Amino acid sequence: AVTLAESGDLDRLGIELIGAKLDAIHRAEDRSGFKETMLAAGLDVPRAGVARTLAEAMALGEAIGYPLIVRPSFTLGGGGSGFAGTPAELEALAGRSLEISPVSEILVEESIAGWKEFELEVMRDAADNVVIICSIENVDPLGVHTGDSITVAPAQTLTDREYQQMRDAAIACIRAIGVETGGSNVQFAVEPLSGRQVLIEMNPRVSRSSALASKATGFPIAKIAALLAVGYHLDEITNDITGETPASFEPSIDYTVVKIPRFAFEKFSEADPRLTSTMKSVGETMAIGRTFKEALGKAWRGIEKAGFDQGWAASEPVDADVALDRLAEGREGRLFLVERALRDGFTVEQVADASRIDPWFIDQIAEVVEEAMLLQGRPLHTLTVQELRRAKRLGLSDARIASLSGSTDAEVRRHREALGIEPVFKTVDTCAGEFPALTPYHYSTYEDETEVRPATRPRVLILGAGPNRIGQGIEFDYACVHAAFALEEAGFESVMVNSNPETVSTDYDTASRLYFEPLTAEDVLAVCRAEQPVGVIVQFGGQTPLRLAKTLREEGFAILGTSPEAIDLAEDRGKFAEILAELEIPAPPHGEARTLEEGRVIAERIGFPVVVRPSYVLGGRAMEIVYDADDLERFVRSAAEASPDHPVLIDRFLEGAIEVDVDAVCDHEGDVFIGAVMEHIEEAGVHSGDSSCQIPPATLSDDELDRIEDIARRLARRLGVVGLLNLQLAVKDEKIWVIEANPRASRTVPFVSKVIGVSLARVATLVVAGRSLADLAAGGILPAGSRRYRRLPYPSVKAAVLPFGRFPGADTVLGPEMKSTGEVMGIDADPGMALAKALISSGTG
Repeated sequence: AVTLAESGDLDRLGIELIGAKLDAIHRAEDRSGFKETMLAAGLDVPRAGVARTLAEAMALGEAIGYPLIVRPSFTLGGGGSGFAGTPAELEALAGRSLEISPVSEILVEESIAGWKEFELEVMRDAADNVVIICSIENVDPLGVHTGDSITVAPAQTLTDREYQQMRDAAIACIRAIGVETGGSNVQFAVEPLSGRQVLIEMNPRVSRSSALASKATGFPIAKIAALLAVGYHLDEITNDITGETPASFEPSIDYTVVKIPRFAFEKFSEADPRLTSTMKSVGETMAIGRTFKEALGKAWRGIEKAGFDQGWAASEPVDADVALDRLAEGREGRLFLVERALRDGFTVEQVADASRIDPWFIDQIAEVVEEAMLLQGRPLHTLTVQELRRAKRLGLSDARIASLSGSTDAEVRRHREALGIEPVFKTVDTCAGEFPALTPYHYSTYEDETEVRPATRPRVLILGAGPNRIGQGIEFDYACVHAAFALEEAGFESVMVNSNPETVSTDYDTASRLYFEPLTAEDVLAVCRAEQPVGVIVQFGGQTPLRLAKTLREEGFAILGTSPEAIDLAEDRGKFAEILAELEIPAPPHGEARTLEEGRVIAERIGFPVVVRPSYVLGGRAMEIVYDADDLERFVRSAAEASPDHPVLIDRFLEGAIEVDVDAVCDHEGDVFIGAVMEHIEEAGVHSGDSSCQIPPATLSDDELDRIEDIARRLARRLGVVGLLNLQLAVKDEKIWVIEANPRASRTVPFVSKVIGVSLARVATLVVAGRSLADLAAGGILPAGSRRYRRLPYPSVKAAVLPFGRFPGADTVLGPEMKSTGEVMGIDADPGMALAKALISSGTG
């Protein structure tokens, strides 16, 4: 926007920037302009100066004094920012930040690391009405980027006087910056001892915190901002959730929301795992509970990492003499270290002093620790109604209670239900219950009365994808959203279960009913019991829902579409290999190993190089190409740890092959619609999520495409797929080999859908709901014939977006384990231009 406005192109074309104009953007995003504007408005900011050269930065370091923080102008996600404690560190950091800033300008300011950090989401209209949508407090002390910090809404540790002071400053800030209409994110730091408040920065736009605030309150910030930009005032816009209150009615919430970021350091083992002012997380989960403790426990479940809901058990034992030193570092599992330190006898004050986390949060965690210690070693049947209910209200998961009592999750669930201890569901209504909510937007809690209303139509549950991660991201949310729309089209009420605040599926108006819940057996079963759906769809949310399919069916809930048995046939590498042999479909020589010795025997039989891969994983987790026996042991062990209940598959690696992806839909009658065959631009060996690919294929002959489509149809029918199927193949020396099949949505579904102009997720949902492909073709939902992708006059290229800039020191060589965090698409009449557009969009062109 700034570039277009400054070039004069917007004026030449008669286009106006609305909401935040050019001067407002400059005042907020330009570090020097922001500081001057805030001081002129009488607002306190950290001591700072602006540098445009390295010499200016070093002079500022001497004048302000160390430690310092450096921030480049006009960047996102803290890119290029960092802390400098010495002149040498400042010289290195400032040089890098000047290069990253698009205007070669950086802010050098006094370090306020260790202070408490807060954010306010502020909305202003053209009549100068201003409302505060939500206050957010970072649990981590300042020094960790807010996108990497555990956060809580509303703010928990401010006095009313401090909050009102912050509220007034935020309103003064949005007026001084000159954001005419729309939402802004205003960030503050508070010195814990003196209470001094300083304004850190302001974003004259929506941010990731805006998404969190929208989902936390039920107030759709971006939607309201768009209406304000075209002339509405806050008091003229009706709140969708209540149907009575206007948008000028400030949201008030009677629950607590906790956000926990999700990291992918396992993908970048060489990168520094310490959390700094440069954002490193790849996603986040959000949980709602009546208290901070309950919401925190639900968020740990929602993060979907093995053992993270186990508290101190998720951290490594630490010697007492180094425990407090470890707490000073921002790391992914710092709160587990907090729990362990409290369990080992350190006081709340000692832990708070070491970690710089506010004592109120430490005390809340101490209550959870005390409860867990009371339960530890107690047989399950000895736990009373009062003890079990208290544990659940404190946020302890069934899995943690099982671990403490020496039982299983299912045993805890059955014992809890036998005692009548089940969650009820409350409603997000934006007004703390003052007005009834029209929108069914629910969260679970252990209280007495549920607010779930009876349905008027049959309900179908859609399981979302949970927090974004490498291998399971926004592509799966796209499929879930289109599934919700298609279920409405088919006459069902769609019920969405998801925990990701960044996604469209968790908008209150996407599905008929929304449950903001973790995607665990404990939480999903509770929703199923409350809703009693006619069926559950697990094929759109990636690997997370697939893992729940068997448990849900065992508990009496129907799985719509591909059956759990068919899922298992495809996901279990050994069973799938047997099917390929039965159908006489070529597959690379392979074997299954449960021990290292078995792995050695298989590798010697089929010959190096081999691909080592676990079953039931996504994003190529723990998959490696191994060229010799020395590396085999390490990679077999890694694969076994990634999927401990299933054997490790070892395949011969086809060097120099062309890799191919197929996305298809199969109906109950065995008819198959081929969405597209995609040809990878990188050769086999680079994970399909990291490889660029093209539609239509560039080098495959019609005969090869015919054979690939035939393989896809035969496999879909043999597996019993109903709905989506993704197939990965390799072509070498005119021979076609099948690598794997995924009976679910794939990350390429949005790409294929947008290229061919047919929503595969919609088609698959209608098929799952009982329609046939022939019926859909007759109704014009499917194009005539199933080879549309071959005849397209415009090549389309998908390219990956890679995050190596966030992880200095990480190996940038691409391999079978996926590392990209997103993707882009280029379209042009010329295939070279389509590729160029994709590479430019990805930031690598």
